[in-house]
Amino acid sequence: MARAGHAALRRKYHREWVGANDDCRRDLLDRLAASGPLPSRELPDTCELPWKSSGWSNNRNVTNLLELMVRRGEVAVAGRSGGDRLWDLAERVYPGTPAVPVAEAVRIRDGRRLRALGIARARGPECPVEPADVGEAGERAVVEGVRGEWRVDPAQLGQPFTGRVALLSPFDRLIHDRRRTTELFGFDYQLEMYKPAARRRWGYFALPILYGDRLVGKLDATADRKAGVLEVNAIHEDEPFTEAVTEAVGHEIEDLARWLELELVQPR
Repeated sequence: MARAGHAALRRKYHREWVGANDDCRRDLLDRLAASGPLPSRELPDTCELPWKSSGWSNNRNVTNLLELMVRRGEVAVAGRSGGDRLWDLAERVYPGTPAVPVAEAVRIRDGRRLRALGIARARGPECPVEPADVGEAGERAVVEGVRGEWRVDPAQLGQPFTGRVALLSPFDRLIHDRRRTTELFGFDYQLEMYKPAARRRWGYFALPILYGDRLVGKLDATADRKAGVLEVNAIHEDEPFTEAVTEAVGHEIEDLARWLELELVQPR
């Protein structure tokens, strides 16, 4: 955000689209200054050039413009009302402390990201939300059998490890980078909610299953709140579960049903 203006938008289409809709951008800033925080549906769409996309964001002008204005440091999410994000001027959301110099901010960010991931690529593909690369943070490492250079957090090397069993979100950072998940864990996974039902291997919203330090399978379950049940459609085992794995995963599924306050329905 210190590189404000069009330079904050790396893609040419983003820069040109924001420039073409500068009047709308100013309208949004004026409306938020007068009445914010507000959900996007209460903000005026005065865009002259509609947002074009082949996906679900096609013609969602205000939402996409707000997202790009976040990168420019002009607006920010101030909170939520139900499922809606509430937008406001960035100066009213971010703390008024002095800005960290860009180079130092990048160093701190990369270090924190590496501590969270443990091991990561030094460089990675461009990502619009949270990248998976860590620059020069940590120390260089090579993973046997995997090409390329990695970075590791030296503070975590040699530390005792206590495994656990967990049903992960498809957006969990452990498996968010699908290539990293395959290279480090040999775990094949895709979120299949956007695929036709006939092409799904594991289910609409399958949850990766963590057991100790291994990713061992996927849970295909459906939460039907109207019926008050959590229905287990299938448990996909990447390799045959031992009795201990089966029991531990079963307990996690029961805990999930209790947390959702739904009755558990197991396959017959």
